[in-house]
Amino acid sequence: MPLPLAPIALYAVTCGGVALASYRLARRVEPGRRDQRAEDALDDVAEGMTVRREPEQVSATGRLRRVFRFGTTGPALEVDATALGRVKFRKV
Repeated sequence: MPLPLAPIALYAVTCGGVALASYRLARRVEPGRRDQRAEDALDDVAEGMTVRREPEQVSATGRLRRVFRFGTTGPALEVDATALGRVKFRKV
């Protein structure tokens, strides 16, 4: 029974194109730096959501901290997601 090469070749070309695009994008993105002031601000955010509105801006924070354990005595994974947002309105 012959092996159909057309679907395999199409899949290989598609995956190769995605891999090449990902590689090019990864090479173009500059490595970031760690700002300790920003890290401290993210650590100070309380868990949950907050929104504050002032005359010229709206600020919001959100934090989600969860521990996922795999089995009763298995390994655990802690997820700590923090977001800060600010939108400013100004008449020019």
